[in-house]
Amino acid sequence: MTTLHDLETPAVLIDLDRMERNIARMQADCDDAGVAFRPHIKTHKIPEIARMQIDAGAVGLACQKVSEAQVFAEAGFSDILIPYNILGASKTAKLADLALYTRMTVSADSETVIAGLSEAAGAQGIRLRVMVELATEIERAGADPEKTVTLAQRIDGDEHLTFAGLMVYPSNPTIRPAVQEVIARLNRHGIGVETVSGGGIGAAKHMREVPELTEIRVGTYVFNDLTTLQKGLCTLDDCAMRVAVTVVSRPTPERAILDSGSKTLTPERAGSDAQPSYGRVVEYPAARIYKLNEEHAYVDVSACDPAPQIGEVVHVIPVHTCVVTNMHDRLYGVRGEQVEVVWSVAARGKVT
Repeated sequence: MTTLHDLETPAVLIDLDRMERNIARMQADCDDAGVAFRPHIKTHKIPEIARMQIDAGAVGLACQKVSEAQVFAEAGFSDILIPYNILGASKTAKLADLALYTRMTVSADSETVIAGLSEAAGAQGIRLRVMVELATEIERAGADPEKTVTLAQRIDGDEHLTFAGLMVYPSNPTIRPAVQEVIARLNRHGIGVETVSGGGIGAAKHMREVPELTEIRVGTYVFNDLTTLQKGLCTLDDCAMRVAVTVVSRPTPERAILDSGSKTLTPERAGSDAQPSYGRVVEYPAARIYKLNEEHAYVDVSACDPAPQIGEVVHVIPVHTCVVTNMHDRLYGVRGEQVEVVWSVAARGKVT
């Protein structure tokens, strides 16, 4: 059997014990709260892991783009939500094709998006499920409450569409008054709200504070990363993804260079502008990855005693696990020193 020592670096390792605990814990928390769980697969992009999440009790999947959803529909998953505005005749046609044999739901926040979805659904002779995205404080996509009601009415009256509810991101407690307002106004118009789908890195933490939520979408929890760790949403023992890297140079006593730059760890950073961090070196907590080139990580080891040496393999908890997954062809599922499974990242690069 392959062991960790047989792998070339950089290698993305997934601790199976930790991942399995993360899956079980999240599902149990949602079950206890009476909220359906719809894991977002953009974190792992791997059908085999999605199957573990479904087997644990998830009601379906969330995918971010049509091409990503196609991978999982073809892998046999039958209930997929795309919480994204899908625009363009080619993309909406592909979406409608998927909806012929998969329960597809999509979101919209404008008349333009809704019109395109209706045309594509009509061409296939189907009804497509469409949620309206309600704007939140992050000022990304989404409609204000008044427009949300108007769009819901537009969908409800369209012969090719079905109003499937409301979608919010993130589903922090601050969004509750707007959700309540929209639900009340729609009820007055005789339109029921089947689903209120929340999401975001802290969605599980806050779901009980927004009792209108019927489901949540969370992805990062399955692996966790430096961001979830620093936000207090997990512990170090919950971080299932670690990138095995090698110290390839020690140019000075204060600096080490790793074989893992922005093409491995992502250029996203945690910490402050004055003290940025591009990942946490597990074996050397006092070390700080302070700069990345494409294939080099610069590490300040001045506070380490002892410090890492040339040829040593260390493990990095990345800042953003989802992006790391998307940059690698495969992930290695490990238990102890053994590599139990090698997963191909089936939806890698599926961003259309």
